[in-house]
Amino acid sequence: MSRISAFGASTPSDLAASAFNPAIPEGERVYAIGDIHGRLDLLTATLDKIDAHFAAHPIETPHEVFLGDYIDRGPRSREVIDAVMARAQRPNVVALSGNHEEIILRASREPDVFADWMGYGGREALLSYGIHVPANFRRRDIETAMTQMREKIPAEHFAFFEGLPAMRLIGDYVFVHAGLRPRVELAKQTRRDVMWIRQEFLSYRAAFPRKVVHGHTPVTRPEVLANRINIDTGAYVTGNLTCVVLEGEQVGFL
Repeated sequence: MSRISAFGASTPSDLAASAFNPAIPEGERVYAIGDIHGRLDLLTATLDKIDAHFAAHPIETPHEVFLGDYIDRGPRSREVIDAVMARAQRPNVVALSGNHEEIILRASREPDVFADWMGYGGREALLSYGIHVPANFRRRDIETAMTQMREKIPAEHFAFFEGLPAMRLIGDYVFVHAGLRPRVELAKQTRRDVMWIRQEFLSYRAAFPRKVVHGHTPVTRPEVLANRINIDTGAYVTGNLTCVVLEGEQVGFL
């Protein structure tokens, strides 16, 4: 069935019925933002929408949760990191780690990982830092680029990647990048699972310890199911960066 939220937007019509209605605590609201992948233009527009929504609908405690994958694929990874770092200075704003943030750290140290990274967005990320990697790169190109990474990527960006948490709990919701391993309690979930898991999580239809808000697996429009909400709408290629708004038992979208 379709449900009209308190924010003037209806949730997708395939919302699954559930006996458990997860809720955000009274006086709080959550804005959760999906995978950005270097699209500074979409991030800026989304943050403007959040600010305008909050100004029109003030609440005591607004939370913002970024679900990871800030870099790669899109053209402006460096600027996205600057923007997310600045936003995270506000109270109750948390940036989670995605698998792409884990990969850039490994790519700066491991040549084989660096070579793989070029195939799924690393080249575009490095260009945003002024580092060019040839299309037909060789081992010496990798060594040169890894040296340039350590020289040109600001130390505070590496520190940001290193310090990102993998999970955030608010009310009856858990926020992660990719998902949860079914039948494993929250305290025993691994960072690898919550940042990388896919099919085992996506095909699971029973309840998780809390309702999961995640990205990682692109969909054409947000998925709102009984046990999870997927807000990765492939921003870098579709031009659609999704922000879900959770308040009380209501689910809406900006």
